[in-house]
Amino acid sequence: MKTPAPLVLALSAALTLALGSPASAAGDLLAPGLTVSTTVTGAGTGHNTWTVTAQVPGGSSPDPDAPPSALGTREHAETLTTALRAKGFAARAERVDWPAFADTPRGALGWRVRVGSFADRAQAVATASAMTANGFTDAVEWTGQDGPEAQGPQRVRVAVVDPRRFRGDVVASHGESVAGRRTTSALSAAAGALVGTNGGFFVIDPRDGIPGEPAGVGVYQGLLQSEATAGRPALLLGDRPAIGVPRTVLTVGGHEVNGVNRKPGLIRNCGEPGDVPTDRPLHDTTCTHPDELVLFTPQLGTPTPAGAGVEAVLDARDVVTAVRPAGGDVPAGGHTVQGIGAAATWLSDHARPGTRLPVGTRIFEAGRPIHPTGVVNGGPWLVRGGRIAVNAAADGIAHPGDPSFGYGWGVKRNPRTMVGLDRQGRLLIVTADGRQPGFAEGLSLIEGAKLMARLGAVTAINLDGGGSTAMAIDGKLVSSPSDATGERPVGDALLVLPRR
Repeated sequence: MKTPAPLVLALSAALTLALGSPASAAGDLLAPGLTVSTTVTGAGTGHNTWTVTAQVPGGSSPDPDAPPSALGTREHAETLTTALRAKGFAARAERVDWPAFADTPRGALGWRVRVGSFADRAQAVATASAMTANGFTDAVEWTGQDGPEAQGPQRVRVAVVDPRRFRGDVVASHGESVAGRRTTSALSAAAGALVGTNGGFFVIDPRDGIPGEPAGVGVYQGLLQSEATAGRPALLLGDRPAIGVPRTVLTVGGHEVNGVNRKPGLIRNCGEPGDVPTDRPLHDTTCTHPDELVLFTPQLGTPTPAGAGVEAVLDARDVVTAVRPAGGDVPAGGHTVQGIGAAATWLSDHARPGTRLPVGTRIFEAGRPIHPTGVVNGGPWLVRGGRIAVNAAADGIAHPGDPSFGYGWGVKRNPRTMVGLDRQGRLLIVTADGRQPGFAEGLSLIEGAKLMARLGAVTAINLDGGGSTAMAIDGKLVSSPSDATGERPVGDALLVLPRR
């Protein structure tokens, strides 16, 4: 281990303060202007137990991080409690309140129903099996992940990049192609990164689009590869990292383009005009749109999706070389454009071989054009203007009519990946392991915001988390991912590269 620098020691002390004590902390100076600190809180788990939570009937999701339906109304909880007690189960109803989110009303979020409090998981499993045999749907849970009231242990890593001293680069990388998924450690090793973490939200299931495509804005090597989700924040990379709310404007032949490198009609996380059921951000939801133009770049790395509509092939000068059914290769240096619905009619009328259809891609932030070298999507906000400000409702974390989603995703403790900037302009890249009882509980959104503020962030956002959370140093995984299968392949990564 390299000799800790003063900044590393200060960060370790800040982590200990932020997460509570007792704790052990260690840090490394990886390069001038680049430090990494790790803090492990004490393992006091005697206050936590295993329990069985009765589930509320609801839909299923292919997303491995999708929260189960655990909350209902008070009336439903009382009815369920009565039914369980009639079968001999000592059920209890527990009220769950909203935490201090910036844009949600105070009061009860919903009610959960639980049975038992067990020191041993096997006892909880046996009770859950008995409940299932009696016709109830249930899940075994560890109370250490309930939310802000729970305590440690925690395992947190903080990488700090000082742009005034660090001579390398901070980049966003999707690897060899936008499509497809790769682990954070593999992306880090391939790029020779000093530090790497998972990046933004992405598509997992083919029913939601192209696996690996960003579910939000994505810029890599200065090229826009995925459109912005209206209103959601992102990490903007360049000479000086920044956090903002980018807006993307795309056109082909002067006509508005709805998306980049995604299946037309499917918009993961929603947030675009005309989306159904909402044109507002709605996290982990796939909206639809019947009339869309979607642009594809050579970096997609796979044939464009087949399906309804029509596709125009453009060469490097934006001249139409062919019009074909949807699905096929993107020419090197060129583009293809797919249209469905009314957009397909427009494309058929205007995309004639030999016709030039200029492609325009622009990015704005705070009303001004910007030219970032990289952009990683995220949300929600955690810290703004030095104050904790978690905008769960506006960011689509609080789902209307579905209290279980906001509860499971934001109120409960989960693995988290977060980024922030302090008053000196230093980039803070933070991962917290979680969902591992007695080893690492994870953080609620509010706990994550408090941690970032105590580390000195004046602005901070949440990135993808859950089973995606990972940190690699020198290409080797140093965090403990929560998926039973190990490190999860992700859509993109945030990489800190050495000076070339």
